[in-house]
Amino acid sequence: MSTSQKILFQIEDRVGRITLNRPEKLNALDPEMLTQLEAAANALEASCEVRVVILDSASDRAFCVGADIHAWTALSPLEMWSTWNRRGHQVFDRLAQLRQPVIALLPGFAFGGGLELALTADIRIATGQATFAMPEVKLATVPGWAGTFRLPQVIGRARAKQMIFSGAPVDAQRAEQWGLVNEVVSDLSAKSRELTDLICRNAPVSVQIAKQLINTDASNALVLESLAGAVTAATSDAAEGLKSFKEKRAPEFKGK
Repeated sequence: MSTSQKILFQIEDRVGRITLNRPEKLNALDPEMLTQLEAAANALEASCEVRVVILDSASDRAFCVGADIHAWTALSPLEMWSTWNRRGHQVFDRLAQLRQPVIALLPGFAFGGGLELALTADIRIATGQATFAMPEVKLATVPGWAGTFRLPQVIGRARAKQMIFSGAPVDAQRAEQWGLVNEVVSDLSAKSRELTDLICRNAPVSVQIAKQLINTDASNALVLESLAGAVTAATSDAAEGLKSFKEKRAPEFKGK
């Protein structure tokens, strides 16, 4: 476990877990937290053990309410561009580009930069109390950490415009209808265990290449699918998958 108090990070039983741990500030993001998130992403990328990543919160009230207003309002316009916005882009891109699937667990508020952080995940699971918003226009600014890019990809341009132009919150039920979250559940921990177990049973190379394919532009997807099929067929996991099917038993995938 990390000695940091703002970001907790651990790897256990093939699952990497990043926990936002600043509950007294509803996990508002500051520069130190960005640095620690990047360090966690680097460790996950280097790990051959991790098959699934969980991104969650130590707070029952919030996933993350966005960037710490005290951290960015003190910056000059040049500093906003050169350090704050660019730094956030770099860190969020590292998380979004992890080869392992990332599941975000959303217990409450996910506002502004917090929603942008949740959008770096592949799967988002929320409780019925979760609320989502892009309120930047209410502070005379705009989403700064790829919200104008990732949000339309997830819910479509028209709904993204509605959220960003109005700044109005969206409840969990509407978020599920719009596809902003995959599912609304009463027990995040139970659903997390169910999903991680399902994913961890599968061949990790295949899962990770499938993620890369899904995140690829459509123009390249067909070519890459052909190449991916050849790559996965050459793994020992592919031989194990076929052998276990013929022997009518559960496969034992090794990630090789």
